[in-house]
Amino acid sequence: MGDGQQTTTTEKHTMKKPSTDAHLLELLRPSAGELGNHAIDEFMAGRLTRRELLRHASVLGLALAAGGILGMPAARAQGTGKPGGTIRVAHMTPAGAVDPLTVTDAAGLVLINQTGEFLIDDDSEHLTLRPALALSWSSNAKGDVWTFKLRPNVKFHDGQPMTAKDVVATFNRLSDPGTGSAALSVLKGVLSKDSAKAVDDHTVEFHLDAPNGNFPYYVSSNTYNAVILPANFSGPYEKTFMGTGALKLEKYTPTVGASFVRNPDYWGEKSLPDRVQFSFYADQQAQLLAMQGRQADVMGDFTVQGGVAMLTNPQFKVLGTKSSSHRQIHMRCDMGAFKDKRVRQALALSIDREVIVKGLFRGRAQVGNDSPFAPVFPSSDLTVPQRKIDIAQAKKLMSDAGVANGFDITLTTEKYMEIPDLAVVVQNAAKAIGIRIQLKVESQDLYYGSGTFGKSDWLDSPLGITDYGHRGVPNVFLNAPLTSAGTWNAAHFKNPEYDKLVAQFVAALDVASQKKLSGQIQRLLLDETPVVIPYFYDQLIVTRASVSGVRFNAISQMWFDRATISA
Repeated sequence: MGDGQQTTTTEKHTMKKPSTDAHLLELLRPSAGELGNHAIDEFMAGRLTRRELLRHASVLGLALAAGGILGMPAARAQGTGKPGGTIRVAHMTPAGAVDPLTVTDAAGLVLINQTGEFLIDDDSEHLTLRPALALSWSSNAKGDVWTFKLRPNVKFHDGQPMTAKDVVATFNRLSDPGTGSAALSVLKGVLSKDSAKAVDDHTVEFHLDAPNGNFPYYVSSNTYNAVILPANFSGPYEKTFMGTGALKLEKYTPTVGASFVRNPDYWGEKSLPDRVQFSFYADQQAQLLAMQGRQADVMGDFTVQGGVAMLTNPQFKVLGTKSSSHRQIHMRCDMGAFKDKRVRQALALSIDREVIVKGLFRGRAQVGNDSPFAPVFPSSDLTVPQRKIDIAQAKKLMSDAGVANGFDITLTTEKYMEIPDLAVVVQNAAKAIGIRIQLKVESQDLYYGSGTFGKSDWLDSPLGITDYGHRGVPNVFLNAPLTSAGTWNAAHFKNPEYDKLVAQFVAALDVASQKKLSGQIQRLLLDETPVVIPYFYDQLIVTRASVSGVRFNAISQMWFDRATISA
């Protein structure tokens, strides 16, 4: 698939002179509304690229995104081999019970999206939202009521028709604080229980807690808990994997594997493979051995660490897409040496981000600038100066803060992907400015504690590194870890001006306002430095060279219904 997100020479030229699209866009203006026309104006003035225009248009539900305007394909690519047969997936063992309500791990969410579908699909390749169970969506002028029109003639795997009542029940369940919903980390303060309303069988209104210009992402595949379930669903989910998708459950055995077969009653194009077989493995090395031993055709969540040989092996294809996935190095702003922002700035200045991207990721990542605004977000203000390594300035800041001789501190983190290696990099970098770091690397269970992001070491540690998976918009990254009342605020960062700017950003409907606020937020975070975000890494998967048509996105989801294997 490739990353699909590089700005091409043609696109750069078009930013200055988009005349080739002018006629098409003028035809769309009467139906685009005030916000859509504002986005078109920004594009015509050279302040938005084609991709940024399409992305913004898709959030607003405008036809130019869904209809393939400006050379963007609307059809889903499929494999070039012969239909039928079985696709074998070497898959990580799910961390716990597989249930849309509570799932947080990549292994679990991939299994769910084999049978479950969302109102909207996030197309990472083209940075747009694509209709799925919802055909269209639009907001009121204020942005606090969003209306979705549902696809007719959709059936659940047990034969029940899918209607608005099922959508309403799904989101009331996800937004209910009493259900243990993992989606509350996304929906809290955005959508309250009983705020979804069925207008008729195929129309749903979402009445939001506050205006939100990016709300469609909250009900898209970006919120991986939000697969639509029947209103009368009672579980347990693992017994049925109930959904509306192109595949349906054949067999699920915890700790062993799962298989899914073609759904003959699917509303759309029928699955090309007869079956998709998942075998569970304990770690990436075991997955790689399965691939090399011809026991599997695909593996997801591939990391360069430990798998460098796959990058140059002609038997395999390593496919990637740019993402907003990153690591946050938090520093407690309310205690110890890090209470002084100059010390936090000093640690940030000791880290060489370019070396990390080249060394840990072989270039398959992008340098971060200590804010959640990844380069892939159209709202990111890329004119904000990039923070770079500066040991002399870091030492001066340490001296000015009264800790010229440094101090001892423990960095607590999790054993997950490249994070232990990053911890060593930070430990070595900090030595240059006198910060002596002791590493405490824990299992994810210990690091996060019991339950979904429960009270544990990561929220109390004075210095830590936490993983953050991809989101299509920065809202969750801005809120949960950094606002004063944020659920994941491990830095214990409290800044009223920041909270105010984030609220304004979330409410902004037009992309120009979002970019302006983004710049202000980025500059505030560079000054305060509650967290260091050194990079945003690409999402990678591996397939055998003979496999094509596997779709995946930056949030770790994979789809196999259009996949084939050539002889």
